[in-house]
Amino acid sequence: MNKPVVLDHPVKSKDINPWRNSDARWGRMAVGLHWGMAVVIVGLFGLGLWMTSLSYYDPWYKQGPNLHKSIGVVLFVVLVLRLMWRWLDNTPASLDNHANWERKAGHIVHGLLYGGLFAVMISGYLISTADGRAISVFGLFEIPATLSGVEKQEDIAGVIHLWLAVGLMSVAAGHALAALKHHFVDKDRTLRRMLGWP
Repeated sequence: MNKPVVLDHPVKSKDINPWRNSDARWGRMAVGLHWGMAVVIVGLFGLGLWMTSLSYYDPWYKQGPNLHKSIGVVLFVVLVLRLMWRWLDNTPASLDNHANWERKAGHIVHGLLYGGLFAVMISGYLISTADGRAISVFGLFEIPATLSGVEKQEDIAGVIHLWLAVGLMSVAAGHALAALKHHFVDKDRTLRRMLGWP
């Protein structure tokens, strides 16, 4: 009688769609959206800070804000698509070594990141449309102004936009540090899963 074969590595099934999430891992779509958005968000934050140092006669004085706004609008669309994908797709199960407080903290941080992104984008929209002008997106189409003409709208929205962006980056930094803690201290698969590694 033949003994059953025991494999020391998981069997790769052709039925598993690498673009979709499974109970054990994040799919390529979720991984790509996560890291792509992370790079763009950090870039927009850096661009936003750099723009405040430009003088009126700098060639990027108008180009910088136009680029910042256009990328921000595209990021808003991608964020909506990401949330739709998250709602439609499966969510991988938490790892067994994650404490209950860590799981709750993870949910809170994700909520702050998504909510913070929307708040930053809305305040940016209110800055850009304060004078009633639409936002041109790479010269391809325009986002019309809806709320404008409020007294000191641009200044107030600008202060809110800055502090929301700083708060968002702080939460994102905490999120990144937590992932590094899981990888180097707990030595679990949290970071590897989000990188799409087996």
